[in-house]
Amino acid sequence: MNYEDIDFNELYVKQKELTSFKAKGKEAWDEKAPSMNKRVHKSIYNEQFLEKLDLEGINSLLDVGCGVGNLSLRLSSKLDEVYCLDYSSGMLEILKQNAKENNISNIKTINKSWYDSWDDIPNADLVIASRSMEVKDMKEALTKLNNKANKKVIISYKKGGSFVSDEILDVMQRKIIKKPDYIYVLNVLYQMGINASVNFIQSEGRSSIYTSKEKFIESVSWSIDGLSEDEIKRLENYYDTLDIEKKQKEEFVQWALISWEK
Repeated sequence: MNYEDIDFNELYVKQKELTSFKAKGKEAWDEKAPSMNKRVHKSIYNEQFLEKLDLEGINSLLDVGCGVGNLSLRLSSKLDEVYCLDYSSGMLEILKQNAKENNISNIKTINKSWYDSWDDIPNADLVIASRSMEVKDMKEALTKLNNKANKKVIISYKKGGSFVSDEILDVMQRKIIKKPDYIYVLNVLYQMGINASVNFIQSEGRSSIYTSKEKFIESVSWSIDGLSEDEIKRLENYYDTLDIEKKQKEEFVQWALISWEK
Protein backbone atom coordinates (compact mmCIF):
# COMPACT_ATOMS: atom_id res chain seq x y z
CA MET A 1 0.00 0.00 0.00
CA ASN A 2 1.25 3.47 -0.91
CA TYR A 3 0.93 6.49 1.35
CA GLU A 4 -1.41 8.07 -1.18
CA ASP A 5 -3.78 5.12 -0.90
CA ILE A 6 -4.46 5.77 2.78
CA ASP A 7 -7.58 7.83 3.52
CA PHE A 8 -6.56 9.51 6.76
CA ASN A 9 -9.92 11.17 7.24
CA GLU A 10 -11.64 7.80 7.01
CA LEU A 11 -9.23 6.47 9.63
CA TYR A 12 -9.95 9.50 11.81
CA VAL A 13 -13.72 9.03 11.52
CA LYS A 14 -13.48 5.34 12.47
CA GLN A 15 -11.21 6.05 15.45
CA LYS A 16 -13.46 8.88 16.57
CA GLU A 17 -16.47 6.55 16.56
CA LEU A 18 -14.59 3.99 18.66
CA THR A 19 -12.95 6.27 21.22
CA SER A 20 -13.96 6.18 24.86
CA PHE A 21 -13.99 10.00 24.91
CA LYS A 22 -17.35 11.16 23.60
CA ALA A 23 -18.24 14.75 22.71
CA LYS A 24 -20.24 16.71 25.28
CA GLY A 25 -23.65 18.11 24.45
CA LYS A 26 -24.57 21.79 24.48
CA GLU A 27 -26.28 21.51 27.87
CA ALA A 28 -23.11 20.13 29.48
CA TRP A 29 -21.07 23.08 28.19
CA ASP A 30 -23.77 25.54 29.27
CA GLU A 31 -23.52 24.14 32.77
CA LYS A 32 -19.72 24.21 32.76
CA ALA A 33 -19.47 27.81 31.50
CA PRO A 34 -19.46 29.60 34.92
CA SER A 35 -16.73 27.39 36.41
CA MET A 36 -14.67 27.64 33.22
CA ASN A 37 -14.93 31.42 33.32
CA LYS A 38 -13.36 31.44 36.79
CA ARG A 39 -10.15 29.70 35.74
CA VAL A 40 -9.57 29.70 31.97
CA HIS A 41 -8.53 33.37 31.74
CA LYS A 42 -5.54 32.70 34.00
CA SER A 43 -4.28 29.65 32.11
CA ILE A 44 -0.71 29.53 30.80
CA TYR A 45 -2.25 28.14 27.63
CA ASN A 46 -3.51 31.61 26.65
CA GLU A 47 -0.06 33.18 26.85
CA GLN A 48 1.57 30.41 24.84
CA PHE A 49 -1.14 30.42 22.17
CA LEU A 50 -1.01 34.20 21.74
CA GLU A 51 2.80 34.22 21.60
CA LYS A 52 2.60 32.08 18.47
CA LEU A 53 0.28 34.48 16.65
CA ASP A 54 1.60 36.86 14.02
CA LEU A 55 -1.06 39.52 13.57
CA GLU A 56 0.72 41.51 10.87
CA GLY A 57 -1.86 42.35 8.20
CA ILE A 58 -4.66 40.81 10.30
CA ASN A 59 -7.70 43.01 10.95
CA SER A 60 -10.44 40.48 11.66
CA LEU A 61 -10.83 37.23 13.60
CA LEU A 62 -13.24 34.30 13.62
CA ASP A 63 -12.87 32.32 16.87
CA VAL A 64 -14.57 28.93 16.47
CA GLY A 65 -15.44 27.28 19.75
CA CYS A 66 -14.65 30.55 21.52
CA GLY A 67 -16.00 29.50 24.91
CA VAL A 68 -16.08 32.39 27.37
CA GLY A 69 -13.61 34.37 25.27
CA ASN A 70 -10.23 33.70 26.88
CA LEU A 71 -8.50 34.41 23.53
CA SER A 72 -11.00 36.67 21.74
CA LEU A 73 -11.21 39.18 24.58
CA ARG A 74 -7.46 39.65 24.59
CA LEU A 75 -7.19 39.89 20.82
CA SER A 76 -10.05 42.37 20.45
CA SER A 77 -7.88 45.41 21.22
CA LYS A 78 -5.57 44.54 18.32
CA LEU A 79 -8.28 43.95 15.68
CA ASP A 80 -11.15 45.77 14.04
CA GLU A 81 -13.67 42.91 14.01
CA VAL A 82 -13.95 39.80 16.18
CA TYR A 83 -16.53 37.08 15.50
CA CYS A 84 -17.00 34.54 18.28
CA LEU A 85 -18.73 31.27 17.38
CA ASP A 86 -19.89 28.66 19.87
CA TYR A 87 -22.79 26.25 20.08
CA SER A 88 -23.13 26.81 23.83
CA SER A 89 -25.40 29.78 24.48
CA GLY A 90 -24.20 29.71 28.11
CA MET A 91 -20.62 30.30 27.00
CA LEU A 92 -21.66 33.14 24.71
CA GLU A 93 -23.72 34.87 27.40
CA ILE A 94 -20.74 34.92 29.74
CA LEU A 95 -18.47 36.09 26.90
CA LYS A 96 -20.82 39.03 26.22
CA GLN A 97 -20.83 39.91 29.91
CA ASN A 98 -17.03 39.75 29.97
CA ALA A 99 -16.85 42.06 26.96
CA LYS A 100 -19.28 44.52 28.56
CA GLU A 101 -17.30 44.60 31.81
CA ASN A 102 -14.12 45.35 29.84
CA ASN A 103 -15.74 47.96 27.59
CA ILE A 104 -15.12 45.88 24.48
CA SER A 105 -17.52 46.71 21.67
CA ASN A 106 -16.09 45.03 18.56
CA ILE A 107 -17.06 41.43 19.44
CA LYS A 108 -20.02 39.80 17.68
CA THR A 109 -21.27 36.40 18.86
CA ILE A 110 -22.55 33.60 16.62
CA ASN A 111 -24.53 30.71 18.13
CA LYS A 112 -23.76 27.86 15.74
CA SER A 113 -22.13 24.43 15.79
CA TRP A 114 -19.69 22.62 13.50
CA TYR A 115 -22.65 20.89 11.90
CA ASP A 116 -24.77 23.95 11.07
CA SER A 117 -24.57 25.82 7.80
CA TRP A 118 -21.84 28.47 7.88
CA ASP A 119 -23.01 30.23 4.71
CA ASP A 120 -23.98 33.41 6.57
CA ILE A 121 -20.85 33.53 8.75
CA PRO A 122 -18.46 36.33 7.68
CA ASN A 123 -14.97 35.54 6.47
CA ALA A 124 -12.08 36.79 8.57
CA ASP A 125 -8.38 37.36 8.00
CA LEU A 126 -7.53 34.92 10.80
CA VAL A 127 -9.58 31.89 11.83
CA ILE A 128 -8.77 30.03 15.04
CA ALA A 129 -10.22 26.91 16.64
CA SER A 130 -8.67 26.59 20.07
CA ARG A 131 -9.24 23.26 21.87
CA SER A 132 -12.52 22.92 19.99
CA MET A 133 -11.74 20.34 17.30
CA GLU A 134 -13.54 17.33 18.79
CA VAL A 135 -15.47 16.81 15.55
CA LYS A 136 -16.96 13.74 13.89
CA ASP A 137 -15.45 14.44 10.47
CA MET A 138 -12.08 16.20 10.52
CA LYS A 139 -11.85 16.96 6.80
CA GLU A 140 -15.28 18.57 6.81
CA ALA A 141 -14.36 20.75 9.80
CA LEU A 142 -10.98 21.77 8.36
CA THR A 143 -12.62 22.66 5.07
CA LYS A 144 -15.06 24.95 6.86
CA LEU A 145 -12.23 26.71 8.69
CA ASN A 146 -10.16 27.07 5.54
CA ASN A 147 -13.08 28.46 3.55
CA LYS A 148 -13.73 31.17 6.15
CA ALA A 149 -10.11 32.33 6.36
CA ASN A 150 -8.82 35.16 4.19
CA LYS A 151 -5.20 34.75 5.28
CA LYS A 152 -4.46 32.29 8.09
CA VAL A 153 -5.83 29.41 10.16
CA ILE A 154 -4.50 28.19 13.49
CA ILE A 155 -5.97 25.36 15.54
CA SER A 156 -4.96 23.43 18.63
CA TYR A 157 -5.49 19.72 19.15
CA LYS A 158 -4.75 17.56 22.19
CA LYS A 159 -1.51 15.55 21.97
CA GLY A 160 -1.59 11.95 23.14
CA GLY A 161 -5.12 10.77 22.42
CA SER A 162 -6.37 10.84 26.02
CA PHE A 163 -7.78 13.45 28.38
CA VAL A 164 -6.84 11.31 31.40
CA SER A 165 -3.28 10.31 32.33
CA ASP A 166 -2.11 6.72 32.22
CA GLU A 167 -1.47 6.91 35.96
CA ILE A 168 -5.10 7.71 36.75
CA LEU A 169 -6.37 5.14 34.26
CA ASP A 170 -4.20 2.53 35.99
CA VAL A 171 -5.64 3.55 39.35
CA MET A 172 -9.15 3.14 37.98
CA GLN A 173 -8.20 -0.09 36.19
CA ARG A 174 -10.07 1.39 33.23
CA LYS A 175 -9.17 0.34 29.71
CA ILE A 176 -9.89 3.02 27.13
CA ILE A 177 -9.76 3.48 23.38
CA LYS A 178 -7.80 6.64 22.71
CA LYS A 179 -9.10 9.33 20.43
CA PRO A 180 -7.31 10.18 17.17
CA ASP A 181 -4.04 11.99 17.90
CA TYR A 182 -2.93 15.24 16.26
CA ILE A 183 -1.01 13.39 13.54
CA TYR A 184 -4.33 12.50 11.92
CA VAL A 185 -5.06 16.21 11.52
CA LEU A 186 -1.71 16.88 9.83
CA ASN A 187 -2.21 14.02 7.39
CA VAL A 188 -5.78 15.06 6.56
CA LEU A 189 -4.51 18.57 5.82
CA TYR A 190 -1.71 17.16 3.66
CA GLN A 191 -4.22 15.20 1.62
CA MET A 192 -6.25 18.41 1.24
CA GLY A 193 -3.17 20.01 -0.33
CA ILE A 194 -2.32 22.04 2.78
CA ASN A 195 1.19 21.93 4.24
CA ALA A 196 0.79 23.01 7.85
CA SER A 197 3.28 24.00 10.53
CA VAL A 198 3.29 22.41 13.98
CA ASN A 199 4.34 23.76 17.36
CA PHE A 200 3.53 22.53 20.84
CA ILE A 201 2.14 24.50 23.76
CA GLN A 202 0.92 23.59 27.24
CA SER A 203 -2.03 23.92 29.53
CA GLU A 204 -2.35 23.05 33.20
CA GLY A 205 -2.93 19.38 33.92
CA ARG A 206 -5.27 17.71 36.37
CA SER A 207 -3.09 18.69 39.33
CA SER A 208 -4.54 22.20 39.03
CA ILE A 209 -7.83 20.86 40.38
CA TYR A 210 -6.34 18.85 43.27
CA THR A 211 -7.88 21.44 45.60
CA SER A 212 -10.27 18.84 47.04
CA LYS A 213 -11.19 15.21 46.62
CA GLU A 214 -14.58 16.21 45.24
CA LYS A 215 -13.05 18.48 42.60
CA PHE A 216 -10.64 15.76 41.59
CA ILE A 217 -13.41 13.15 41.13
CA GLU A 218 -15.55 15.72 39.31
CA SER A 219 -12.72 16.46 36.90
CA VAL A 220 -12.11 12.81 36.05
CA SER A 221 -15.83 12.16 35.62
CA TRP A 222 -16.06 15.08 33.18
CA SER A 223 -13.53 13.38 30.94
CA ILE A 224 -14.80 9.82 31.39
CA ASP A 225 -18.55 9.33 31.62
CA GLY A 226 -20.14 6.68 33.76
CA LEU A 227 -17.67 6.14 36.57
CA SER A 228 -18.60 3.04 38.55
CA GLU A 229 -18.77 3.03 42.35
CA ASP A 230 -15.63 0.90 42.37
CA GLU A 231 -13.76 3.37 40.14
CA ILE A 232 -14.82 6.30 42.33
CA LYS A 233 -13.62 4.44 45.41
CA ARG A 234 -10.27 3.72 43.76
CA LEU A 235 -9.89 7.40 42.86
CA GLU A 236 -10.79 8.48 46.39
CA ASN A 237 -8.22 6.09 47.85
CA TYR A 238 -5.63 7.35 45.37
CA TYR A 239 -6.34 10.96 46.33
CA ASP A 240 -5.98 10.12 50.03
CA THR A 241 -2.50 8.70 49.40
CA LEU A 242 -1.24 11.87 47.71
CA ASP A 243 1.05 14.04 49.80
CA ILE A 244 1.00 17.82 49.66
CA GLU A 245 3.98 17.90 47.31
CA LYS A 246 2.19 15.66 44.82
CA LYS A 247 -1.03 17.68 45.04
CA GLN A 248 0.86 20.93 44.46
CA LYS A 249 3.24 19.63 41.79
CA GLU A 250 2.69 21.34 38.47
CA GLU A 251 1.61 19.02 35.68
CA PHE A 252 1.05 20.01 32.09
CA VAL A 253 -0.91 18.82 29.09
CA GLN A 254 0.51 19.30 25.60
CA TRP A 255 -1.41 20.67 22.65
CA ALA A 256 -0.34 20.61 19.02
CA LEU A 257 -0.65 24.07 17.50
CA ILE A 258 -1.30 23.54 13.80
CA SER A 259 -1.29 26.51 11.44
CA TRP A 260 -1.30 27.33 7.76
CA GLU A 261 -1.58 30.31 5.44
CA LYS A 262 -4.03 30.65 2.60
